[in-house]
Amino acid sequence: MSNQEEMGINHKYPERRLLVAESCGALAPFLPKEIRSSLVLSMLQQMLMEDKADLVREAVIKSLGIIMGYIDDPDKYQQGFELLLSALGDPSERVVVATHQVFLPAYAAWTTELGNLQTHLIPTLLDKIEKLLREGEHGLDEHKLHMYLSALQSLIPSLFALVLQNAPFTSKVKLQGEVPPIEVTRFPRPVSPLQDVATIIGSREQLAVLLHLYDYQLEHEGTTGWDTLLWVVNQLLPQLIEIVSKINVASTACVHEFSRFFWRLCRTFGKIFTNTKVKPQFQEILRLSEENIDVAAGNGVLTKATVPIYATGVLTCYIQEEDRKLLVGFLEDVMTMLSLSHAPLDSLKASFVELGANPAYHELLLTVLWYGVVHTSALVRCTAARMFELTLRGMSEALVDKRVAPALVTLSSDPEFSVRIATIPAFGTIMETVTQRELLERVKMQLASFLEDPQYQDQHSLHTEIIKTFGRVGPNAEPRFRDEFVIPHLHKLALVNNQQSVDSKRLDIATHLFEAYSALSCCFISEELMVNHFLPGLRCLRSDMETLSPEHEVILSSMIKECEQKVENRSVQEPQGSMSIAASLVSEDTKTKFLNKMGQLTTSGAMLANVFQRKK
Repeated sequence: MSNQEEMGINHKYPERRLLVAESCGALAPFLPKEIRSSLVLSMLQQMLMEDKADLVREAVIKSLGIIMGYIDDPDKYQQGFELLLSALGDPSERVVVATHQVFLPAYAAWTTELGNLQTHLIPTLLDKIEKLLREGEHGLDEHKLHMYLSALQSLIPSLFALVLQNAPFTSKVKLQGEVPPIEVTRFPRPVSPLQDVATIIGSREQLAVLLHLYDYQLEHEGTTGWDTLLWVVNQLLPQLIEIVSKINVASTACVHEFSRFFWRLCRTFGKIFTNTKVKPQFQEILRLSEENIDVAAGNGVLTKATVPIYATGVLTCYIQEEDRKLLVGFLEDVMTMLSLSHAPLDSLKASFVELGANPAYHELLLTVLWYGVVHTSALVRCTAARMFELTLRGMSEALVDKRVAPALVTLSSDPEFSVRIATIPAFGTIMETVTQRELLERVKMQLASFLEDPQYQDQHSLHTEIIKTFGRVGPNAEPRFRDEFVIPHLHKLALVNNQQSVDSKRLDIATHLFEAYSALSCCFISEELMVNHFLPGLRCLRSDMETLSPEHEVILSSMIKECEQKVENRSVQEPQGSMSIAASLVSEDTKTKFLNKMGQLTTSGAMLANVFQRKK
């Protein structure tokens, strides 16, 4: 048999190899166990490692799932684990999906039978994650992290089934009369039928009885002697919470993955478990009380990923009124404490980004921000102003109009200038994302007052914030706003900067102007605007850079030359006089020279190189 099969697994046609892979699974129940756990297993292993065809490897995975259901040789456990890791790391998405749907649940069932789920399989995956985080200080392998964490997530149903089947109440199962059926929303949707807790337990009726006893036990009789559950509470949760404190809070992908993981864990283990076992462990670590805040040092843990993962993975599991209140209160406390201790806001931002991706949370986030808007401390009001910008993307215009704009207008007349300045990025984002004419006009008036009111004329940080915002939103804002407002105001700011006597301030504004002009140079600009505002603004900027930063001056000169040439050669193809500087730089020679000069600049090389990619 082996020679023929050997030919089969190396056959030149993938269809034949597919047949071999499938027949390994189909024949598994009928083969002697020695053949099943040696020859067949090693054939499948070879095909998983060597076969180039995704479809064949997918079939291998499904056959491995069947084999795992019949294998009873504990010596093969480690080989199964190695195969599982290879399968999870397979380059093909369909192979990985099949692994989660079929192979992993089958392997988990065998692992449970051997008593290895809590002693080997889950701890080993956790150790691998910890090792990645230890080694990843200079750059985490997020793909591997995803691989291990998604495997742990797929094991949650098996872990919960183990806890139910080894509970103190198992002897009472037969004595139960009618129990209420399981609510449809009781469990997260399983990835596949094999990951359904009911399938693992045996039937939905059996699971309903166990769940009824489980909730009663947790609420009234406690966990003494319930080793499988105590392992989750005393080993698994502390280790997971420790891991979470080490992931990079700025990695949206990592925060999202761990958030989903905790959400599935909490939803699977249920509301009583979440409230009595999960939340207290996070609260103990996050210790949110006014006395606890060390204003000098800042409360370290509040700046970590623990905050967004608790907020978005645990506090969103259940959404009754009291749950929402807890989430709002937590975010308000974090916002207050980070602000008062002058700590970085990354953990709060990560929470807002993760929650803001779901429109169901927009109102809740605005409630949190309004608390900040009316706070007595200017530091908290400043943070609230900054956070509005994050909530705007994806928010309905009705909410922006009714809730965001009024809050920003309130803050823009705050007694503290720092608070007023902090509203500018959010106003800019409204200009970029909203289409409602009247709202846009209100925002434009507010920005105009920042630019034209004499009380702001010496506010250096206000001007840098406005120029940065113009550079960011100008290319995407509606053309009329860009032409009638942004470009003329940049010209004015460039003129005023020529008169600035403090060199450091002058260079700072000039550098921001350079960034903004670079970003806007990829937009279409009419000849009139080019002659009256864009070119004169660039010339003012060049005269600043001549003395302050000669390497910028070189690039500005070539930009100005390109613009002037373009105005002179009003080409026949562009009768409307629309032109793009980016378009004028297409001759390869010019482009190369331009980019070579760019490469010498540290500040904005990447940004100006973008001029050629962005198609506006």
